[in-house]
Amino acid sequence: MVAMAIEPPATQPEPTYKPTPRTARDLFEALSPLPGFRTEVIEGTLIVSPSGSPEHFLMGGELHITLNPLCKERGWRGAYGPHVCIDGPRDAVQPDYVVWEAGCKRWGDELLSPGVLMAVEVISPNSLHIDRVDKLRLYALGRVAVYLLVDPITQSPSVTVHSDLEGGRYTSISTTSLGKPLHLPTPIDFELDTSIFMV
Repeated sequence: MVAMAIEPPATQPEPTYKPTPRTARDLFEALSPLPGFRTEVIEGTLIVSPSGSPEHFLMGGELHITLNPLCKERGWRGAYGPHVCIDGPRDAVQPDYVVWEAGCKRWGDELLSPGVLMAVEVISPNSLHIDRVDKLRLYALGRVAVYLLVDPITQSPSVTVHSDLEGGRYTSISTTSLGKPLHLPTPIDFELDTSIFMV
């Protein structure tokens, strides 16, 4: 009689349990990234929108080319696409362009808003209210030093900069017609030629 070793049965990995999302923030974390779409949580609502037209991306690209030397000189980072976690409510927004300190704290893969020096939004037809009202309030609440709003779609295209935080609000607002220079205030302190947005 030949004794044969009996192999133990192959063990199956334990199934990983993922709790059902209960909030918009939970659903955002389960879905992100969602290729081809921008996912954000604003005031407890999950917002999924198209990521933008080629012109929309070009504006962010032109701004990056313009600000990259300044960022390198000051040890900052600047890029299109990172999510920003608004400190406090933990809303998650995805600006069209972000400038942040090299040591900016994180919430997972998201930049925590107090370390963001400037958030930039380019208005599109489906983001009018969100960019002009909701994100203006959120960036101020999250202590983002400068909020730059590019509006290429209205009858009189313009660029507006919000700055000087006080009591959770921006107290300084400066607007210029698209194509004219606009000073980006402290901490950016840069004269921006807004003709870069005329793509």
